[in-house]
Amino acid sequence: MSKAIITCAINGVLTDPRQHNVPVTPEDMAQEARRAYEAGASVMHIHLRQQAPGMGHLPSWDVDLSRRVQSAIRAACPGVIINHTSGIPGPEYQAPLEVIRATAPEMAACNAGSLNYLKLRANGDWAWPPMLFDNPVEKVQDFIDVIEAAGGVPEFECFDTGIVRSVAMYQRAGMFKGTAQMNFVMGVASGQPARADLLPILADLAPPDARWQVTAIGRAEIWPLHARTAELGGHLRSGLEDTFYLPDGRKVSSNGPLIEELTRTARAAGREIASPEEARALLGL
Repeated sequence: MSKAIITCAINGVLTDPRQHNVPVTPEDMAQEARRAYEAGASVMHIHLRQQAPGMGHLPSWDVDLSRRVQSAIRAACPGVIINHTSGIPGPEYQAPLEVIRATAPEMAACNAGSLNYLKLRANGDWAWPPMLFDNPVEKVQDFIDVIEAAGGVPEFECFDTGIVRSVAMYQRAGMFKGTAQMNFVMGVASGQPARADLLPILADLAPPDARWQVTAIGRAEIWPLHARTAELGGHLRSGLEDTFYLPDGRKVSSNGPLIEELTRTARAAGREIASPEEARALLGL
C-alpha cells in the first residue's frame, strides 16, 4: 500500500477556546501545526477565527487573516500542504470563494452535498435549532471552479453514502478534472456513523480512481475506524476539530498527541508516513 498521508484538523469551526484549548491566532495556529508536523502530519486543515477579544469562537472569512495564518504555518512547517476550509450554509458564499481565490491554498474543502445538520441532547431537545447545510450542485460547481482556478485540489467532504455517489456523478458529468479526492466524514449525528464496517461500502461507492481519507468525529469509537482506514489503504486525519480524546479516554489539549496516535495506527497496519514532499506527489500537487 502507498504511504499514509496524515492531515491535522487544527481547530475547527465553532469550538469555543474558552472551553477547549483550540488555537485562534496565527501564532497559536502555527505552534499547533508545528506540533502536528513533528508528529507526522503533512497536511494542515485550517479554519479562521475572529481575532477580536472574546470572539475566537466565531468563524472569519478575512483574506488578510488567511494570508497571515498560512504564512505563519508555512514558516513553522517547511513544505507543508494547506487545506483550507470553505464550508458555509446559505446562498451567500462569496466570502469563502474570495479567500480561496486570493490565497490559493494547495487544497480546499468542497462540501459535496446537502445535509440536515442535527443533534439531540440526552433529554430529547435539539442541541441547536435544526438547520440545512445546503450544497446544491450549482454551489458545488462554483467551489470546484474557484479551487481549481487557484491551482488547488478540491477535497470532497461526504457526510453520507448519497453524497459519495454524487461525487462519482460529478466526475462523469465533467464537473471537475482529474482524480477525486474524497473525505468520508463519519460521526456527525445526522450523517453516516463512525463505524469501521461501512468503510468498504464507501470506498466501493467512490469513483474507481478516487483517493480517500476519513474524518472520524467522536471519542473511543473513532480509533477502530482509523485502524481500519489504515488497513484498507485510506489516508488519515485527526485533530482538535474532530476529537479531544485518545483511545484510552485521556483528553488532550494539543493536536500533537492525536497525530502521534495516528502515526502509530498507520505503522501498525504496515504503512509508512508520507513526508510533505511525498504527500504532494501522491495528491498530484
